[in-house]
Amino acid sequence: MDGFVQWMEKHFMPKASVIAAQRHLVAIRDAFVVTMPLMILGALAVLINSLPIPGFQELMDKLFPMMVNDAPIWKSFGGNIWNGTFAIFSILVAFLVAYNLVKSYGKDGIAAGTVSVASFFAVGGLSGTDATGLFIALVIALISGEIFQRLVGNDKLVIKMPDGVPPAVAKSFAALLPAMITISLFSLITSILLGFGVENIVVSFYEAVQKPFMGLANSYPSALLLAFITPFLWFFGLHGANMVDPLMQTINVPAIDANIKALEAGEKIPYIVNKPFFDSFVNLGGTGATLGLLIAIFLVGRKNKPFKVITNLSLAPGIFNINEPVMFGLPIVLNPIMFIPFIITPMVLVTTAYIATSTGLVPAATFMPPWVTPPIIGGFLATKSIAGGVLAAVNLLISVLIYIPFVKVATDQFLKQESAALAQEEHTQA
Repeated sequence: MDGFVQWMEKHFMPKASVIAAQRHLVAIRDAFVVTMPLMILGALAVLINSLPIPGFQELMDKLFPMMVNDAPIWKSFGGNIWNGTFAIFSILVAFLVAYNLVKSYGKDGIAAGTVSVASFFAVGGLSGTDATGLFIALVIALISGEIFQRLVGNDKLVIKMPDGVPPAVAKSFAALLPAMITISLFSLITSILLGFGVENIVVSFYEAVQKPFMGLANSYPSALLLAFITPFLWFFGLHGANMVDPLMQTINVPAIDANIKALEAGEKIPYIVNKPFFDSFVNLGGTGATLGLLIAIFLVGRKNKPFKVITNLSLAPGIFNINEPVMFGLPIVLNPIMFIPFIITPMVLVTTAYIATSTGLVPAATFMPPWVTPPIIGGFLATKSIAGGVLAAVNLLISVLIYIPFVKVATDQFLKQESAALAQEEHTQA
């Protein structure tokens, strides 16, 4: 392992560091860092509303029997928090990415963020304000930011105000024409696409990414592809789980029903790949098996202070398969160091789970536990077998082992940067 770590530090880290320092990626990273508290709060709210403790839901329904819009009123507390966090995530990112990007050029970041949000709504209307519109929000923020910062530097587009006008007013008028031009460009593109039948870019893009999955069959190759594509989409800020979920739902109910009938008839279980297969043996802690990452940080990355803070905040949600705090807080999104293990780990776990199930070592899943059921327990419930819990535990251990060298590399890099910053500070004071 030490040899692998040394190879990573010598050959991979220099390239990863250059990529990580790129202006646009830094703008995205810093935007996710700002939203981290909201993501943690939103994750906890989702957890409270979906807590898989036996009798919890029934108890809360009895204590708070009132219903609002066909939903228990006690869930409105978590729902309201969700509305203020995950439901507006794309809007926040649209503003913050453009703000950070244009500010890095030394120009008006607040105006750029405002223009980016306006451009996002000009393109998608009121659709996709949650994580489903995140990728479009990122693209619009980067493009609008670049357009705006170029236009705002053009003297011909500055409306000069007479002397004595308050600076804030003069500043807003200086950005008036660049803002109008930028937003109008996105509106024009939207109108052109509308003429070609694209009614909503956000919704159309979301559906277009889903369609390739809809014809996949229930097999090891399809499972392997799903294990790859979900974290791959997540890495670029797309909610991979939501995008793949339509496919999982189309095969889930009939697959489980067929498995139950075969089990009752004493026949061989026909379907291995279904939603509980992924939930119980692959997505341990969420997409990318990030519970294994949190454990790896606890084992070898405690000297990395940012990692340690995120781990402490993310562990409780992670146990219940809610990993947005890790995705956007660590972050994993657009993090070149974590790209490899985040992609490889689910593919390895799919392979071990498929082999164990196909060879009969572990029964196929015939029950779908709630998605927030903790790992190992979920494996036991899905297969109604201790062997399922053992397989989940083995896969969790594998995920930890895969993540450990990458966590060690990231920690070593942090310590070097911290040491260099300290030396620079001492030199400055001297």
